[in-house]
Amino acid sequence: MSLPTFCTDESFHAPSSVTLGEDAAHHMRVRRLDVGARVRLLDGQGTIGEGSLTQLAKRHASVAVEQATQVAPLAPIHLLLPVADKDRMLWLAEKATELGVASWRPVLFRRSKHVNPRGEGPVFQQKTRARMVNALEQSGGAWLPTIYPEATVEHAISARPEGLGIVLDADSPPLLRVLDAARAAGAASAADFAVTLVIGPEGGLEDSERESFVAAGFQPAALGSQVLRFETAAVGGVAVCRARMVYDG
Repeated sequence: MSLPTFCTDESFHAPSSVTLGEDAAHHMRVRRLDVGARVRLLDGQGTIGEGSLTQLAKRHASVAVEQATQVAPLAPIHLLLPVADKDRMLWLAEKATELGVASWRPVLFRRSKHVNPRGEGPVFQQKTRARMVNALEQSGGAWLPTIYPEATVEHAISARPEGLGIVLDADSPPLLRVLDAARAAGAASAADFAVTLVIGPEGGLEDSERESFVAAGFQPAALGSQVLRFETAAVGGVAVCRARMVYDG
C-alpha cells in the first residue's frame, strides 16, 4: 500500500523536520492518521522524502524526515495553452501534472477574449497550482510544472524554451511523424529531447497567429482529422510526445 503523500513548499533533507500547513493537517485527520504514521513528502522540485508524523494540530502538522532522495526531471514538455474556460483549464492542470509537463503558460489568443468565465489572473493561478499539487500527490510524480502568468502570443514566442516547437493544427502532418523527423535531424536522445507544444483556443488559431508561430520556427502537426477540444488536444499531444520520449525509436 502506498504511503499518504503530502507536498510542501519547504525544501528538506534527511534528517530534518518539516512543518505542513492547515490543508495537509486537515487531510491527515480525514484519513485518520495519528502520531507515528508513516508519510511521504514531496517538494515539487524532485525531492521525495519519507518519515513519521510527529505532531498533528488543527492548523499544522510536523513530520520527521528520515530519508530523502532526488529524482531527475523528465525530458521537458512545455505547454502553451489557451486562456479558456476555468473548469476545463483546471482539469487540464491535473492531467498535465500527471503526464509530467515541465511548464504551463496560458496564452491570450484573440478567440480567448470571447470566453466567459475564463481562467486568468493571480487568484486563478493559485487555484491552478493547488490542482497541480493534488495531482502530484496522487500520481507518484516528483516535479510540479512551472506556472507562468498568461501572455500574449508575441511574448509566449519570445519566451519559449529551447527545443522543438510544435503547434497543433488539423491540416498538418501527423504529430508522430513530425517528432520522428525532428529527432532524426538532430543529435538529441529521447531523454534530452525538449518540446514546446502550442494548443489553440476553441475555434482554432487565427491565421495570423498560426503564421507567427510558424515564422518563429514552430512546426505544425496534427493528432488526427477530428476537431478536438483544447483540453483533449493538450492531453493527446502531451501523451504522444511523452511516449516518444520514453520509448526511443
